[in-house]
Amino acid sequence: MTDAAAGAPEPPPPSPWDRERPARAHVVPARTPLSRQRVVEAAFAVLDRQGLDGLSMRQVAAELGVAVSALYAHVRSKDDLLELMYTRLFDGFEVPAPDPERWRQQVRDYARAGRRRLLSHRDMARISMAHVPFTAELLPHVEALLAVFRTAGLPDRIAAEAGDLISTYIDGFVLEEGMWQDRAAGHGGDGSSLARPDWREMADEMKNYFASLPVEDFPHLRALAGLMVSDSSDERFDVGIEIILRGLASYLPDPPAAAPAEGGRAANAT
Repeated sequence: MTDAAAGAPEPPPPSPWDRERPARAHVVPARTPLSRQRVVEAAFAVLDRQGLDGLSMRQVAAELGVAVSALYAHVRSKDDLLELMYTRLFDGFEVPAPDPERWRQQVRDYARAGRRRLLSHRDMARISMAHVPFTAELLPHVEALLAVFRTAGLPDRIAAEAGDLISTYIDGFVLEEGMWQDRAAGHGGDGSSLARPDWREMADEMKNYFASLPVEDFPHLRALAGLMVSDSSDERFDVGIEIILRGLASYLPDPPAAAPAEGGRAANAT
């Protein structure tokens, strides 16, 4: 024992309440219980990082730090998981009550919201195209959109086809956007922007190429060279929706002819 140690005061004896207090146990943080919601959120994380081709039940389980078998207590299969992911996109979305005076604007709003939903996660357009929306959770949205068309006065046959037509347009448009995002990521971009980094240069090349074609063989391509491509995906999307809307409007019944005014009849009779 050193002199310093010899001069050190002795520690006090434990107090009575300390002697009776049990030793502190090592506390292990409780794990958050696995749920269907957590499985879907993990699947979105994998999808955004690796794309649809890289999404698997094994990858989702790894994201959650659980065994693959644990997932099947909450989802039946990968297809079931994809359906749940697609359905999740509609949380909080409601089609407004049909207004025959504003039906075109309501459809524009519906289409733009649909595009935003699909763009919120990578490859959702591919998932959308593979899953029909006639599930119990999504049927109310289908019903509400059909109500907009029928209340506007569209014939039943056209109303029945219009929803699928618009959904197919949205899916195809966003699928193309996703391909450009993946291309941007493959060329060193982050792929997170809807802007296409090499699109402006390519667009100029396409315009110049169309303008250089022989006028006797390609008069229309030359005439429209400056309009065949656009820098804005938003503008292209809106033009496409407008074309669809004008086509649908052509099926509306003609308004009844207004009866001539009484004075007009009297004037014609004289």
